[in-house]
Amino acid sequence: MTDHPAPTPRTTPTEADIAAFKEQLGRPPRGLRAIAHRCPCGQPDVVETQPRLEDGTPFPTLYYLTCPRAASAIGTLEADGVMKEMTARLAEDPELAAAYRAAHDDYITRRDAIEVLEGFPSAGGMPDRVKCLHVLVGHSLAAGPGVNPLGDEAIAMLPDWWRKGPCVSGGCATATTDEVQK
Repeated sequence: MTDHPAPTPRTTPTEADIAAFKEQLGRPPRGLRAIAHRCPCGQPDVVETQPRLEDGTPFPTLYYLTCPRAASAIGTLEADGVMKEMTARLAEDPELAAAYRAAHDDYITRRDAIEVLEGFPSAGGMPDRVKCLHVLVGHSLAAGPGVNPLGDEAIAMLPDWWRKGPCVSGGCATATTDEVQK
């Protein structure tokens, strides 16, 4: 199980970050604004995107998880029915539902600070259901622990996706091999 990786400062993407993103997703970035979180290996694992793409299409996924290892592990959780279980708990646990609604409000506030998408939902199924753990984990990593309770829970269920080293060939941007293996 993974401890919540420490929040990292939001940074302007470098050419190396953009190259890592292209390698991670197999395509150039769309709407890239910033690196919202770095994997413990130093590579970007969550990017912040524009609320609208260049053609004006709304792109509500403000925090986009890019690390293929983390994304694969999250996909396994989704296939195992974790989203259905979390959604059921929202209906049964008023405190969890309130915290998840606060996570939704946080997501909208962060997105609206860039550009308001009037009447457009947040992401990941917030505030009433769990539709995409990738979004919730991206939000948790970017915002830090305690902001999105279900994103935090999903992170706690993940293996340490960085343990084998960087997911891209560019190497570690900031961590040493010893740090990655801890």
